[in-house]
Amino acid sequence: MKANLSAILREQARKYGDRLAVEKRSGGVWQGISWREYYESARAVGLGLYSLGVRKGDRVSLLAQNRLEWIESDMGIIGIGAVTIPIYTTLPAHEIGYIINNSESRVYIVEDKAALQKALGILGECPSLEKIVIIDTDDCDMSADIAMSFDDLKDLGRGMEAKEPGLFDRLTDEIMPEDLATIVYTSGTTGPPKGAMVSHSNVFAVMDALNEMKWADDADVLVAFLPLSHVFQRVAGHFFGMYVGIYVYYTESFDTIVEDIQTKKPTILLAVPRVCEKIYAKILGQAKEQPQWKQSVFNWAVGIGADVSKLMEQKKSIPLILNLKYKIAYKMVFEKLRSALGGRTRWMVASGAPLSREIADFFNAAGVFLIEGYGMTECSAPATLNKLDNYKFGTAGTPLSCNEIKIAEDGEVLIKGGNIIKGYWRMPEQTKDAFNEDGWLMSGDIGEIDEDGFLKITDRKKDLIITAGGKNIAPQNIENRFKQDPLFEQFVVIGDRKKYLVALINVNLEEAARLARKDGIQFSGPEELLERDDFRAIVDRHVEERNSELAKYETIKYYRIIKHAFSEETGELTPSLKVKRKVVMEVHRDIVDSMYPQ
Repeated sequence: MKANLSAILREQARKYGDRLAVEKRSGGVWQGISWREYYESARAVGLGLYSLGVRKGDRVSLLAQNRLEWIESDMGIIGIGAVTIPIYTTLPAHEIGYIINNSESRVYIVEDKAALQKALGILGECPSLEKIVIIDTDDCDMSADIAMSFDDLKDLGRGMEAKEPGLFDRLTDEIMPEDLATIVYTSGTTGPPKGAMVSHSNVFAVMDALNEMKWADDADVLVAFLPLSHVFQRVAGHFFGMYVGIYVYYTESFDTIVEDIQTKKPTILLAVPRVCEKIYAKILGQAKEQPQWKQSVFNWAVGIGADVSKLMEQKKSIPLILNLKYKIAYKMVFEKLRSALGGRTRWMVASGAPLSREIADFFNAAGVFLIEGYGMTECSAPATLNKLDNYKFGTAGTPLSCNEIKIAEDGEVLIKGGNIIKGYWRMPEQTKDAFNEDGWLMSGDIGEIDEDGFLKITDRKKDLIITAGGKNIAPQNIENRFKQDPLFEQFVVIGDRKKYLVALINVNLEEAARLARKDGIQFSGPEELLERDDFRAIVDRHVEERNSELAKYETIKYYRIIKHAFSEETGELTPSLKVKRKVVMEVHRDIVDSMYPQ
């Protein structure tokens, strides 16, 4: 096993040379670097930081959108034995200040003027900070001693390389497997962020396990859109992509994902379940706009696809007549989805939250295998995955070879292995609380393992609702059922220690407009519908439709439509698009209380 991540990049630069390594779309134009250029840029950044006094074990914070300079910075920081602190671009200034201060970062690499101004505003909170490096300096005031450009940083590094040839390689060779590669601050739903200390060996444990599964090779193409600051994208995409030598293309934005996928034709995709749910909801909405006979054909095709998907999962042969029907269904419905994903996509990860069987079957029938899995920052990304040749939809798969999974007496998922972090940066009490007395990581998730070893996550331990009547209810199961309806963008179930359940809803405005037109409702804009009683009657019908599928104690008695969309910016969603229940409850406390009259 190679000692560290920087040694991997050096080896791949020697192996692949001028072959394309990474491309990023910016302003509609694709810009790329070869493996040799990638390594040389990382070396320049690393030695530039070394010239500024950064040494092994020092922390460097990094805040930028996905771009070439992000990965060059990451591998430059890591290459001199320092530690990267990735920061989400959506975080408010006070949280950024907390992370820089808690990590005692010496250098902070930021993207542009807006990020620089935010950084200058928190200097008083960050006594350890010695230099702010700006990637795009347009309109930036560079007069402050603490500020310098990214280009100047690289020039410093090139000068150091000329002065001391081979220094970067020597610094890389001094990095040990147990040394920290990065500290990833958890997005968390409660309390201040905790810095998960991820070592080189933690990342290698995951990459070696993925490689054993033959996840990808150097002929594969990945179109990436999750932020690099997200541990899953960073480990399973950025680091593992480097590890096996795949081609990586970073989209310009979420708005260009479809166009970029169709242009670069990926063979693999990394996503979170909410992305798959959005794609599926959009397809359902489009189908419902069609004439009745076309809707009937669509529904027929979906049923055929589900039958075929189930047989594939069970490794059973597909009967001749069903196979003929499937070929027709594929040409009429499923081929469009595969084409929208570039036409070559073999698999797509939908990890991090439960995904409905209906959606998994739909993608599988289209020839795009959805890999469900489970993990967390403390596991250095995934801990379990479904495998291409051994899977069960509706489960998070089986443990990776690098870790073990077991279920505690109270149902909590426990994890132990080489990918598990040693703890949280300078938080000994939180570290102690994260592990049980036998050294197993306590995930905070409730789950079960079936007779074949497949893990199923049923809820968050702290999210379990215990009603006033003593019923234990897993809200995620109910929420996922409602979110299968294209009308519901988000659906948050509430009711702990209450007599009944209520919900806060984000409505999909596109679907709302379609349903309103279908009912003959006149309106000037879809936002207007959220105030209308005639539209509320439509929502009532959809809620009752899903309620009819639930046990009485699981049904939603009242709901309220929240007009603004939950987002990272409002603090109601994590970067992986999971709802922060505590934040939602605090922000909308009065609305929730109104549904529980005394």
